[in-house]
Amino acid sequence: MHREGRLVSVGDTRLFVVEGGPADGHPILILHGGPGLDHHEFGDYLDPLADQGYRLVFVDQRAQGGSDRAAADTWTIQRMAADVSDLAGTMDLDRYAVLGESFGAFVALQHAVDRPGEAAQTIISGGVPSTRWLAAVERNLESLEPPEIRDQVKRSWDKEASVQTPEELAELMHEQWPFHFADPLDPRIPDYERRTKGWVFSPEILKAMSGDYGGIEVEDRLPTIPQPVLLLAGRHDRVCPLEAHEFMAERIPDAQIVVFEQSGHMTFVEENAKFVDAVDAFLRRTGTGRPA
Repeated sequence: MHREGRLVSVGDTRLFVVEGGPADGHPILILHGGPGLDHHEFGDYLDPLADQGYRLVFVDQRAQGGSDRAAADTWTIQRMAADVSDLAGTMDLDRYAVLGESFGAFVALQHAVDRPGEAAQTIISGGVPSTRWLAAVERNLESLEPPEIRDQVKRSWDKEASVQTPEELAELMHEQWPFHFADPLDPRIPDYERRTKGWVFSPEILKAMSGDYGGIEVEDRLPTIPQPVLLLAGRHDRVCPLEAHEFMAERIPDAQIVVFEQSGHMTFVEENAKFVDAVDAFLRRTGTGRPA
């Protein structure tokens, strides 16, 4: 899929967006993980949604990727959530979906509670409603096998606080990908890295937000979300556990949960066809103008 990138104003800064699919398709604003990553995280894995008629808008979030470097005091999950609405306004999107993966899911969820109903649909892929759920990360690392991968990930995490350059962050991500797949030795990991080349890493954002990754705390506000919400959860997710998605599903009034039995944190890679089908079915059911 050929993609054109451009900078779009959100008031105090500009976000880099890359689009695919038909211009008149139902827009999906797609938020990458991190913090400190960019839209290259998705590679070509979501291209089938463009082939099915959706307008994909991959967003480099505030001060990340190809976006302008906004002031450091604006590097908050709340401001990044507000950017979603501002971006939609600048792009004249009257009806749109938001899809967030990992840290992007935190931002998408924050947007859903801060700006209820502004998105027609919200899709949370590998997210949590509170930092308390991230306590599972350390426990899951301790049980990670084989031991050499466990030690590799531990050393990599220790280096996050001192990472200085994009090249150093690229190396950290290479070391950490095994933790995010259900099978740490998954033979698809090298292929994933090949299909996502071109990252523009932002280590300063990672260092600024790595303590609590934005500090998402919205559990008590989940019942206020009026739009339909799709929760995509990997059975073996070591970062954002299935239990967190079940917790959200019980409290969001119009929530649907899809569990990926063979996946860890990278559901859109590990079970790509199921991921695409789940998103498509949800959007058709909740209203995109396409037949259900």
